[in-house]
Amino acid sequence: MRLTDFWERMRLVFGPHADSLAKNHVLSQLGNRTVEQALADGEPTRNVWRGVCEGLEVPPQHR
Repeated sequence: MRLTDFWERMRLVFGPHADSLAKNHVLSQLGNRTVEQALADGEPTRNVWRGVCEGLEVPPQHR
């Protein structure tokens, strides 16, 4: 998954809260990191998206 696709999905699902969520919300599914930390650490975007979906219970139609 390209990074642009990742951010499109984040904004589709979380709207104007996507950036704040990515910066501030720590997810155990991402090794107790935020989305921004996981991406900065080189975690593949697909893995980060899966962690977001699992940790924040994203509805199946948006996964």
